Amino acid sequence: TNIGSILASVNPYKLIPGLYSVDAIDLYRQHRLGELPPHIFATANECYCCLWKRHDSQCVLISGESGAGKTESTKLLLKFLSAMSQTSLGGPASEKSTRVEEAILES
Repeated sequence: TNIGSILASVNPYKLIPGLYSVDAIDLYRQHRLGELPPHIFATANECYCCLWKRHDSQCVLISGESGAGKTESTKLLLKFLSAMSQTSLGGPASEKSTRVEEAILES
């Protein structure tokens, strides 16, 4: 759920098909925070928009207990931001796996 610009999420401890797919990235990149159901991509999109449109520095705080999904959440944020930056550079929206993205996600 969203609490303002804060996303409170729960690790389902199982894969939910399509939840973090390329289609989900494309859907959330086209909408502002609050227009669609709460999602980590909505939070990432808000950060991206603030960074480029308002030239504001951004910080995302991800917290939780061991096993809560902090590392996976970080990877998902980076995946979304990488896809957005590639799209802004003129790359096709469906092409999400680049050497830059792979290097960032591996780090």
